[in-house]
Amino acid sequence: MSTLFDALAQHPRRWLLLLALVCVAMFGYGLYLQHVVGLQPCPMCVVQRYALLGVMLLALGTAAFPQRGVHLAGAVAIVLMAGFGAFTAARQSWLQWYPPEFVTCGRDFYGMIASFPLERVIPMLFSGSGDCAKVDWTFLGLTIANWSFLVFIGMALLALALFVALLRRRAR
Repeated sequence: MSTLFDALAQHPRRWLLLLALVCVAMFGYGLYLQHVVGLQPCPMCVVQRYALLGVMLLALGTAAFPQRGVHLAGAVAIVLMAGFGAFTAARQSWLQWYPPEFVTCGRDFYGMIASFPLERVIPMLFSGSGDCAKVDWTFLGLTIANWSFLVFIGMALLALALFVALLRRRAR
């Protein structure tokens, strides 16, 4: 375990760039599923995409600086952003496992933003709609939301491990 922390602390910028690359790959696959396969994202999927973009931008922005303090702050911000993405994916997974009794198709994300004030849009996003509970795609028995949750948790764990590694290195 110490070797992992040493590798993280010695080359934090490489790990941050790897994290950003994973985000690009995930985002690209989401676009592939949307534009090639024909799956339309629900409002919760759109929120997860924004969280993914947030993690990517935080990882790239943090990697741009060589200072350890920036890496520590960036790692904390990435944990928070990935945690938000994981929460959204977990909520969608729950909706898929326990669909609402009355399935109704809600507005798409952009339609909600255009039609309602932000204080009404946020609760609507997390209440889900019929689209959010629908399972259109699975791989190894897991839905897109399940995989998204696992990836966000992995990102948060990597950022947390980077934070701990940098703290341990500073303490020496």
